Amino acid sequence: MANTLKEAVIVVVYGGRSAEREVSLQSGPLVAKGLRAKGYKVVELDLYGPDAASDPIAQLQSISFDLAFIALHGGEGEDGRVQALLEMLGKPYTGSSPLSCGLAMDKVLTKRFWQGIGIPTPAFLSFVGRVDAELIESTMSYPVIVKPSREGSTIGINKASNREELDRALISALEYDSDVLVEEFVDGAEYTITILGDVAYPPIGLKPAPEHQLYDYDAKYLADDTQYLLPCGLSDDDENELQKLSLEAYQSLGCSGWGRVDVMRDRAGRFWVLEVNTAPGMTSHSLVPMAAEFVGVDYASLVEKIAIDAFTKGTCD
Repeated sequence: MANTLKEAVIVVVYGGRSAEREVSLQSGPLVAKGLRAKGYKVVELDLYGPDAASDPIAQLQSISFDLAFIALHGGEGEDGRVQALLEMLGKPYTGSSPLSCGLAMDKVLTKRFWQGIGIPTPAFLSFVGRVDAELIESTMSYPVIVKPSREGSTIGINKASNREELDRALISALEYDSDVLVEEFVDGAEYTITILGDVAYPPIGLKPAPEHQLYDYDAKYLADDTQYLLPCGLSDDDENELQKLSLEAYQSLGCSGWGRVDVMRDRAGRFWVLEVNTAPGMTSHSLVPMAAEFVGVDYASLVEKIAIDAFTKGTCD
């Protein structure tokens, strides 16, 4: 183990085999480039890449490294499995613990937990395997949001305003996960809040173009007409309330290092927490670098800050 991060070899782990692989393939090289710009020794590892063995343990054991920067999104990279593997190998890594990652990745478990401790989150129904559309219609009012329980990057998420749209949305969600979440639609503004260490950064207001009903995958990664509002337009008191709530929701899951919290605000001014992302995107369209840039932290300094936090925590454990 290197004594300092400057002496260390950092492996940037990206790719993976989840539905978010293409996003991760953008994040990983940018993270590596940023770390190299700060003078660090970096190795890039495309987990399950085209030329790789099918065994991620063998891939990680084939490289000599002192710290893993996890730039995987979804699947094993965000649900705690890769984090647990790195712990078994005795290697420090960026982001939250295996348990926290697993809890945050499962939207249904997260929402049940938040309901129990009083974190405001939209009302929901959950299903495993077989979905009961009649129960949804008898319990909830349209429109509703349908999501795979364990995906990110808004993959498989759809808004349904009638039975025909509901049936299509359920089919889409089941393509990605056997567990499906049907959530009350919050009619209002959407915000995302970056957490770095124990600090909530200024919220970003998200305003997709009219043709996007939601801040969906296309609006996130492909569209150039999505508006990102910084400052977000809230009053100082409301912004402070949003930051406090986001940090509370994040820390309630045991998350640490860095992450991102997504929140809606309804027409009455109430905030509703949607989810926590423990390995957010780090692409050219991503929100964490945008929030950092707003407070004067450029991309290279951002990834350095994340790496330093992880290395320091790892050497103290």
